[in-house]
Amino acid sequence: MKLISVVLSGGAGTRLWPASRQAYPKPFMKLGGSALLEQAITRGQACGTDDLLIVTNQDHLFLTQGLLSDMADPPRVRYLLEPKGRNTAPAIALAALDCQAAHGDDAVMLVLPADHLIPDTEAFVANALEAVRQAQKGRLVVFGIQPTSPETGFGYIEVAKLGRDVQPVLKFVEKPDLATAQEYLATGRFYWNSGMFCFTAGAMLAALAQHAPDVLQAAGKALAQSTSQAMSLPDEPNPPHVTRFHAHSFGLQPDISIDYAVMERADNVTLVPARFGWSDVGAWPAVAQAHTPDASGNTLGAADGADWVAVNTTGTHVHVDSHCHKVVATVGVQDLVVVDTPDALLVTTKREAQNVKRVVDALKERHINSPHHQSTLLPPAVHRPWGTYATLKEEDGYKVKRITVKPGQSLSLQYHHQRAEHWMLVHGRGIVQIGDTEHPTLPGQYHYIPLKEKHRLTNTGPDELVLIEVQCGDYLGEDDIVRLADTYGRS
Repeated sequence: MKLISVVLSGGAGTRLWPASRQAYPKPFMKLGGSALLEQAITRGQACGTDDLLIVTNQDHLFLTQGLLSDMADPPRVRYLLEPKGRNTAPAIALAALDCQAAHGDDAVMLVLPADHLIPDTEAFVANALEAVRQAQKGRLVVFGIQPTSPETGFGYIEVAKLGRDVQPVLKFVEKPDLATAQEYLATGRFYWNSGMFCFTAGAMLAALAQHAPDVLQAAGKALAQSTSQAMSLPDEPNPPHVTRFHAHSFGLQPDISIDYAVMERADNVTLVPARFGWSDVGAWPAVAQAHTPDASGNTLGAADGADWVAVNTTGTHVHVDSHCHKVVATVGVQDLVVVDTPDALLVTTKREAQNVKRVVDALKERHINSPHHQSTLLPPAVHRPWGTYATLKEEDGYKVKRITVKPGQSLSLQYHHQRAEHWMLVHGRGIVQIGDTEHPTLPGQYHYIPLKEKHRLTNTGPDELVLIEVQCGDYLGEDDIVRLADTYGRS
């Protein structure tokens, strides 16, 4: 049997703004010491999956690859890179076609969203292996979560009766209002829909052909017009395989979920009841619940460079991401969420935390996502294939950035039309190319890069290189870059 872990790594996680951004979404947030995406990959490995197939946005490729390269035992991986989000039915259809072509109809696909929190891996594996056995019988398997409250943010699945046994699904129902959710709980027949599935490639393709032929046909056309190749990575004996799609043919796929397209219509859907704790980490209260509270019910999430002083504070969650040491103080408050990042501050009650998405919508409507203000798009530390950059200060005529470069990596050979740059190396060692001259550079050494002069920075040491860059000019946008050569194939 060939078992493939299919990880769907999409979505913007807008309810977790400002920690989650479009260019650094929820799957990359760390909970319990590792990113949610890494946890999903590790769960698949624990089930004995042979290979990993990741469906993600093309802009997240190098971010994902960087996460995998940092894992102690990364799996073999294939990527399907979406030029835009197109919902779960097209993603699963493309994944099934890819798995069928690579491994045949009998390949079992364990489909896992990249942004779930499941602390008990052993219990998950036991359920997943039962799902695999059911999938080998030709069934479409969904994992059901026994409800603990009348949640309105989840879809529901009806069965004959809640219990520990695998059983046929009677029907899927969409997210209900509160009164309906309360009725569902009272009946003792409804599970939450976890969004995790298991089936063979052949069974899913047959179901798509019967119930959603338009989805299958569009996916086939998108795949036929795609390009596939192995990534060119240094010192990588088994490089990942990457499939990129033509934007037009990909965009012709219907925007529909797998629940609507197939699961609600198929008659061979089986539910495996989850015996593990589960959270979709859909909003900040769910993040708080993933942390151990103190005696007053307070929880501290990420706290890079920060101290929290809580006075007469109860049931409050604080998340801090700061470029320098910061003291956060809360006095006489309860049931709040405070999220402080270098460019944005969120304060909300836990009761209203689901409405954080409305903040993101409002910011987009104000058209403030200019090169000078991208608080919904870019995180404070922007990830690139070679490392990161973070803006420390920006005013008219100048910008100060902190740049990190991974060992052995380099920025593109580039120049700028509208700005000059001053570089000061503060950690590590590297080579600074200015014009045709290369300058070996150590901490404390400085270089000036004139307007329109080609330049490049390379890390030649064993440690991360850290550089402070001061840009000077009339325009300081990231689009003022002319790349002459690039290791990562960017134009």
